[in-house]
Amino acid sequence: MPAAAQPHRTRNNRLVRTLAVLGTGAAVLALPLVGATSAAAAPTTATTASTTPAGYPNNLDGWIRESLAIMAEKKIPGTYNGIYRNVMRESSGNPNAINLWDSNAVKGTPSKGLLQVIDPTFATYHVVGTSFDPYDPVANITAACNYAAARYGSIDNVFGAY
Repeated sequence: MPAAAQPHRTRNNRLVRTLAVLGTGAAVLALPLVGATSAAAAPTTATTASTTPAGYPNNLDGWIRESLAIMAEKKIPGTYNGIYRNVMRESSGNPNAINLWDSNAVKGTPSKGLLQVIDPTFATYHVVGTSFDPYDPVANITAACNYAAARYGSIDNVFGAY
């Protein structure tokens, strides 16, 4: 490349890198202007991380943390690691998981949600202040931990189907 062309290329590369560092949104809006004679503005849609109504991230980590906060208020024992270990075994982190083949399902009460709770157990151990939907991640975790506390002392003591 001729020496005279290098400064222009370096300047454009710096501009692109700077825009990329400033944020994808700014880069998307500004890049069409580089070397263009006319450009239409890209639509600006702000996206934010999804959160639960209580302000926790709307993902497994947030659901567990929100449940632990509720559990602390209600004096229900359990730890993040105990909950996480059981969620991974029971549903692989899928809040919509449902077991349609085990003995509970055969009797008409399939296990549901992150910690695979059947409806009668969910209703009995439901924790006030959480949803009445067994598929609601926070309600499911909190009810299951309440059940595990009553039956095993804590979700931390559960290492298999319960």
